[in-house]
Amino acid sequence: MEVEQYRIEVDEEVRRRFDVPLRSVKLKGLDVAAVRTDERFREEVYAVLRRRYTLDSVKDDPTFRAYRDFYWRIGIDPTKVRPSSEALVRRILQGKELPSINPLVDTFNLVSALTGITFSAFDLDKISGAVRMSWSRAGERFVGIGTGEIELTGRELVLRDDSGPISIYPYRDSERTKTSLQTRNVLLVLCGVPGLPFHKLAETERMMLERIGASTGLS
Repeated sequence: MEVEQYRIEVDEEVRRRFDVPLRSVKLKGLDVAAVRTDERFREEVYAVLRRRYTLDSVKDDPTFRAYRDFYWRIGIDPTKVRPSSEALVRRILQGKELPSINPLVDTFNLVSALTGITFSAFDLDKISGAVRMSWSRAGERFVGIGTGEIELTGRELVLRDDSGPISIYPYRDSERTKTSLQTRNVLLVLCGVPGLPFHKLAETERMMLERIGASTGLS
């Protein structure tokens, strides 16, 4: 597996309003089907989170609070649309298993729940041109994973390629660019928000890469 840092450009209109920390990396030559979720790691994550939080206290964690505050700023009610990492933790605290998507995403979800950092994983071969962050355009169509097609209003913050939005940032990714067992090249995006230190994104990225390296036998 070849690892290469990737730079996502942020449009000036977004920069004027937000300082959004981003960290992204390309994973080339990764066999998603060969990734194996470490059941011991899963059990350790569940145990740590159940010691660390209750359903009442989880919202007060500084990382989840940063996401919640950002959601309010971009017009999303985080009590109705939970930050992705917080939603994973809440599911575990409710005694439920995390959903199984594919081995890569399943591993990343465990790291996301443990660190509180939301991520997006895209099939790099399905992306057209460079990825950048911008505001949506009124009337654009977006098909989210498992949600069907919606019409964007022009007020959503998105990641986009040359063919259109690939993510409503930072909580819903596109059906068009999702990973699968056939994926060989991945764009991993650590989704920061104002108030999150950049080093926390870097630490989470390193943990994710270590888990993938350990499970595939690659480095």
